[in-house]
Amino acid sequence: MKKQKLLPYFQENQVEAGCDEAGRGCLAGPVFAAAVILPAGFENQLLNDSKQLTEKQRYQLRPVIEEQALAWAVVAVDNHEIDEVNILNASFLAMNRAVAQLKIKPEHLLIDGNRFRTQGDIPYTCMVKGDGRFYSIAAASVLAKTYRDDFMLSIHREFPNYDWDKNKGYPTKKHRAAIREHGPTKYHRMSFRLLDEQLVLDL
Repeated sequence: MKKQKLLPYFQENQVEAGCDEAGRGCLAGPVFAAAVILPAGFENQLLNDSKQLTEKQRYQLRPVIEEQALAWAVVAVDNHEIDEVNILNASFLAMNRAVAQLKIKPEHLLIDGNRFRTQGDIPYTCMVKGDGRFYSIAAASVLAKTYRDDFMLSIHREFPNYDWDKNKGYPTKKHRAAIREHGPTKYHRMSFRLLDEQLVLDL
């Protein structure tokens, strides 16, 4: 299938930041969000929605994005805050915090997905499957995904039973089997259904 050519902007002659998150559907670990402002005329033949790329391609693209972007930021909202505010609000928080950390204030935000709640005064547009449509959102998706994967690899060394080096916290059979056998860790999202069965976990 031929890859769709990504678009350089939504509104021409504006400083646009693409925003995306990674890890919303995971049982453990933070949700990460990134915001990226790319220079006018930026192009990259490889860059695409991070889910369409191999792990090797994502890590190959990360330094390119970081070096060529006019500004970028990556923020994590941990599992405790996710449990307090719910995962949707935590995703919004992470994106807002990433935007706030940009060294250049954008004039417009491109948000991947169909919903957003801003904490600032910057106009925004939600883009369903935006990470496969716009360079800036695709770049944000790569940064959010790779930084989150790095985090999950680091905590895998602390809790090797949960297979986080492979599943990155997503609800695989092996991950759920480990929760059943060993119980949840300090990184698990207790507001999520951690087991397939509706069981009460002994904490």
